[in-house]
Parts: sequence; C-alpha cells; structure tokens
Amino acid sequence: MIKLVLTDIDGVWTDGGMYYDQTGNEWKKFNTSDSAGVLFLRLLEIPMGIITGENTEIVRSRAEKLKITELHMGIKNKLETAKTLCEKYGVSLKEVAYIGDDINDIPMLDSVGFSACPANAPDYVKSHATLVLKKKGGDGAFREFVEYILEDEDLFEKAMELYLKSI
Repeated sequence: MIKLVLTDIDGVWTDGGMYYDQTGNEWKKFNTSDSAGVLFLRLLEIPMGIITGENTEIVRSRAEKLKITELHMGIKNKLETAKTLCEKYGVSLKEVAYIGDDINDIPMLDSVGFSACPANAPDYVKSHATLVLKKKGGDGAFREFVEYILEDEDLFEKAMELYLKSI
C-alpha cells in the first residue's frame, strides 16, 4: 500500500520547458488538472511532497497555492531526501510512489515501491519505471499517476465520495 507520494516538477507537472521574457523573467506552465491529484491525496490523508533540482519562486508559489508543505527544492540527491521523508512519516521506501522524468530521477524510480514516468520521458528513463503514463509531462501526468494508484488500491471511489461531500 502506498503511504507517501513524491513527485518531481519540471517535465512532470510542466512540459519541461523554461520560458524567459525579454527582461529575464522565467515562466512555467502548469496544468490545473494536476491539482485534483493533490486534492485526492489530501482527502485520503496520504502525505505528498515535491522533490526537485530546481529552486524557483514559481514552484514555491505553485506549492503554496496547493498547500503542499513538503517542498524540497535545489535537491541533487532526491533519494536521500526521500529517505528523510520516510523517517518523518514512518514509512519504508517500498510504501512510496514517485513520478519523475529524467536521469536524476532514476535512483528514485529504482528504489521506491511504485514509480512512473510521463509518456514523453526518454526511453532509458522509462525502463526504470513501474508504469509509463499515457499523458505527457505538463498534460496532467501527475493526476493520471495519482488516479492510477487510487484505482489500483481501490481508493478512487472513496476519494470521489469524500470530494463530493466536501463541495
């Protein structure tokens, strides 16, 4: 059973592009459908966190908007951060689900109980994932990932029921 969900950002929640305007401001496009994945996990009281090599205010703002408290940016060794989070939440790596899309995600993909990559991850990264999603990064891949886990663990209907009661 999955007791902690962790995610990369660039290439998963975004299309991996880094956009700059003429004054040097960086832009990222997030798909709002991914927020439903965060909501489902919150309703089911499954903790989640972001572990990313990037360190930007854009990601911080997105995490704050979605009330994601486990935000770990500028991380080179994601597996060490995941181990620390496992200790904090009293879970093993085998109870962790992780989604990532690039070479720095391979140690995580290989170490957790369930792993996934967006459809547009490189083939050599996909070969380390338990599941290759149908959606590309930035097209709702995180939501697909969460919904797959919830369906697999017979929790999706419960999540929907809790959501419908909350509105």
